[in-house]
Amino acid sequence: MTSPDSRQASLSTVEVWPELPWAAWGETCTTLQMWMQIVGKIRMTLMPPINHTWHVTLYPSIHGVTTGPMPYARGTMLEIDFDFVEHVLSARRSDGTKTFAVDLEPMSVAAFYRELMEGLDWLGTPMRIWPHAMEVPEPVRLDQDEAHRSYDAEYANRFWRVLLETTRVMTEFRARFRGKVSLVHLFWGAMDLACTRFSGRTAPEHASMPGLPDRVVRDAYSHEVSSAGFWPGGPGMDAMFYSYAYPEPAGYREYKIAPAAASFSEGFGEFVLPYEAVRRAADPDAALMQFLQSTYEAAAVCAKWDRSALEISG
Repeated sequence: MTSPDSRQASLSTVEVWPELPWAAWGETCTTLQMWMQIVGKIRMTLMPPINHTWHVTLYPSIHGVTTGPMPYARGTMLEIDFDFVEHVLSARRSDGTKTFAVDLEPMSVAAFYRELMEGLDWLGTPMRIWPHAMEVPEPVRLDQDEAHRSYDAEYANRFWRVLLETTRVMTEFRARFRGKVSLVHLFWGAMDLACTRFSGRTAPEHASMPGLPDRVVRDAYSHEVSSAGFWPGGPGMDAMFYSYAYPEPAGYREYKIAPAAASFSEGFGEFVLPYEAVRRAADPDAALMQFLQSTYEAAAVCAKWDRSALEISG
């Protein structure tokens, strides 16, 4: 048996906020995004619709990312998990009769699709989804995508660790709000981890967004929000934290926020904070919490939210 001291020594060698440069892991990230879209579409198919499209999201877990339990039929729940420690995808039924697993390793999106669908057939939980990628330029059918096939286990593990640490800080931030607030959850379309606060007021109809049906956009932004999250990056852009308000109130983008590395991006239309600035900060947790709190205050102050009714003090 491993001693507590040796376990503690092993834990101390793990970098809590690891490097995540797009140049080193971009191909893995893109492949992983497509794999997660397949799993996310299964969740979307099985879950009853929940406002703001919250029924489609995935969740960081202690080993990776999970769908959580999904109703399949009376007496049967299904759960699918990405394990970025053992590097295995598993699917299991709630009755414990069968478990399906596939090693996470370099393979095309189409091969991953076939493996998972055949595994679900074997489990006795056959599934059919709309196999089109979403929220990406020049989307390819997921069941025909042979181009994306990278998987770097080290960087997949780093990505998961960033998700887990971000979830920890954002959960503390979430707990300071008594109004309507989302869980900390992963939207697989763009692979961003998000948490959204609501003022309680309705919002004007949102404009169309590329890659998303209008009904999804209008449902997501039916009410006034301040939303923040983590995005793992894209071509030419490293990972970053972000925060935006909808509708954007007057004076919002000029509001003074923290830490100093954060700024308003005209290109994104939101506040951004490079992930690298957080991981290099003397206190990364404090730097991220500063960003979450100050950008929320930008929305709440400029839009005149009823802060005394919505916030938990102390």
